[in-house]
Amino acid sequence: MLFALRSPSPVGYFTSAASQDRFLAAYNRAMADMPRPDRTLDLRTSYGVVRVYYFAGAAPAAVPLLLLPGRASASPVWADNMPALLGVRSLYTIDLLGEPGMSIQSRPITTADDHARWLHEVLLALPESKVHLLGMSIGGWTAINLAVRQPEKIASVTVLDPVMTFNNLSVEAIVRSIPASVRWFPKAWRDSFASWTANGAPVKDVPVAVMIEAGMQSYVSKLSGPVRITEAQLTALNIPVLAIIAGASGMHDSAEGAETARRLLEPGVVKVYPEASHAINGEYPNEIAADISGFLGRIDP
Repeated sequence: MLFALRSPSPVGYFTSAASQDRFLAAYNRAMADMPRPDRTLDLRTSYGVVRVYYFAGAAPAAVPLLLLPGRASASPVWADNMPALLGVRSLYTIDLLGEPGMSIQSRPITTADDHARWLHEVLLALPESKVHLLGMSIGGWTAINLAVRQPEKIASVTVLDPVMTFNNLSVEAIVRSIPASVRWFPKAWRDSFASWTANGAPVKDVPVAVMIEAGMQSYVSKLSGPVRITEAQLTALNIPVLAIIAGASGMHDSAEGAETARRLLEPGVVKVYPEASHAINGEYPNEIAADISGFLGRIDP
């Protein structure tokens, strides 16, 4: 029994060809709600090949945004945000390495430094001298984790209700995530967790939610968990940061996280959307784009 439970691979993998086909079908269906990419890039890093999409948007000469999705999701999770964000800047989206998506992990990612290194190598492979990072949930942590370690190509960071960045996960989030992460448990348990993160919003037949559930069921992630960003690291960070906090998020204490961000980020802007859930990106796409546009306009108008 112990052998059966032990995963033989040191890197993430799909459990079977059929499971991978199921996920890819859901991924492609969700991608159909995205604009057509102007370029598709598969960038080789020391930790694997990373899938990146480029979308030409407004202000083509301006520094673009690179978008980082949440856990068990990928580029299509940004579908609701694309129209408004493309009115602000050109965009890159990325499938996180070691998560279900089109990126292919080839080396273990076991430390916060590893998480930073592969993303830094992606940025080095892009033609622009600088990029603005925009991350949601674990993607927000990924962006800040890079910024406190290798900030050379980062013009600014925007985070949407990031986890393990300004405070710890709530006990309820930890408890609810355990059954949702067990592949052989019923699909309804994973759907229930996804609905809970969106404060009860239905997820059945929503293409992005279907993709996320398929990834959680079919892909075995072999990543180290996010290590809480320390107060000393946040205080030392001198890159402009826009923190948009979901006031009704169940993932953590939103008031505590906002207070920590205001206290430690300099330079930094902190906004709280009082009614937003952890699924803030899909709930407030236009407001988010407007806040990002104003923020970036002050950095590189």
